[in-house]
Amino acid sequence: MQEITCFKAYDVRGRVPDQLNEEIAFRIGRAFAEVVKPRQVVVGHDIRLSSESIKAAVTQGLLEQGVDVYDIGLCGTEEIYFATSYAGMDGGIAITASHNPKDYNGMKFVREESRPISGDTGLFDIKALAERDEFTPAAQPGKLYPLDTSEAYVQHLLSYVDVASLKPLKIVVDAGNGGAGRVVDLLEPHLPFEFIKIHHEADGHFPNGVPNPLLPENRVAAIAAVREHGADLGLGWDGDFDRCFFYDEQGEFIEGYYLVGLLAEAFLKQQGPARIVHDPRLTWNTIDIVTALGGEAVQSKTGHAFIKERMRLENAVYGGEMSAHHYFRDFAYCDSGMIPWLLVTRLISRSGQPLSQLVAARMAAFPCSGEINRTIERPADVLAKIEANYAPQAQSIERVDGLSMSMGDWRFNLRMSNTEPVVRLNVESRGDQALMASKTAELLALIDA
Repeated sequence: MQEITCFKAYDVRGRVPDQLNEEIAFRIGRAFAEVVKPRQVVVGHDIRLSSESIKAAVTQGLLEQGVDVYDIGLCGTEEIYFATSYAGMDGGIAITASHNPKDYNGMKFVREESRPISGDTGLFDIKALAERDEFTPAAQPGKLYPLDTSEAYVQHLLSYVDVASLKPLKIVVDAGNGGAGRVVDLLEPHLPFEFIKIHHEADGHFPNGVPNPLLPENRVAAIAAVREHGADLGLGWDGDFDRCFFYDEQGEFIEGYYLVGLLAEAFLKQQGPARIVHDPRLTWNTIDIVTALGGEAVQSKTGHAFIKERMRLENAVYGGEMSAHHYFRDFAYCDSGMIPWLLVTRLISRSGQPLSQLVAARMAAFPCSGEINRTIERPADVLAKIEANYAPQAQSIERVDGLSMSMGDWRFNLRMSNTEPVVRLNVESRGDQALMASKTAELLALIDA
């Protein structure tokens, strides 16, 4: 039995062709059919060079097991989420490796209502069946149909704003040669914005680097364009555009943490008291905003499957992670990289304030380190050492996700990666930039020792 190594905690990702290829994809398609037992499945692919052939193999696997397949073609992951729920399908598969290196590919899976399939909810059952590779083809193979949900998708995106009230903003958009440019082009005729497009064309060769604005070197072009053109806003996305990144009118990159608070505020002011889900890495700003507006802040373990599950449980209107994933109840509780920036343009238009002013007070009230990664040999030992060091002065200790410790005027979260020998550190304070910086340095010295 061949072990298939491309299955991760939430999805499939691996190097092509040794970890993921057409033969493995074919088996994954058959195994998905066996585990989920769907009648109709949506498939689509991102801009990577290997995506169409891998999609074709997955599709063939589904068809042989009697599943009807609806192909939406080139798309972002969120378009699979939308099509699955909008068209009432039993499941969806996006062929994508998001921001991984260009020789990688992968898959993200959902079942009915775009509910995520992760390690806890059937993903490893799919892995086990694909490895065993013992399938009986259906008596009647499925049929393949094209499906175009793009118009309905665009109309849904536009429903989050009152287009007539939007100001004619100038916006730099950096798709990183990923998939976001196509959707910007679909939205453009409906919006009063002037778009300055850089790295706009989809190109799986990634001539300007892998689309991942979390890497500082991948922000340089967008920052320069915002400043050169005097833009009101800059935007960037990862390859499958389920994450959205922001630059203010001065070209400054805005930490995703402050966008969570800003979007939570927007929903609560529009809809009244509601539940907002957030991750444990950086929390004080979000909690402060949500409680001040009469809402309830609900903490969830980091990761899209956990956030979506908690949002359904709480009927939360919005959920946000500081990693630039933003989730919406009206979008099948799924993450979108398009809805957040539309909401921000609404905020800028209504308030008359630039993005820098919309977040300035919050950044001063709760300065943060941003996520700092360290590669270390024994992550669990480091967490134990850090806990022992700070426990005597800690006001609270939480283990919702890694180790969170609050000292009253500052706090930190330190967590281990699920997939590599890495720890991830986030530090924040109550209005004291110098304290936050010194405690970050102190923690890093302990981690590195």
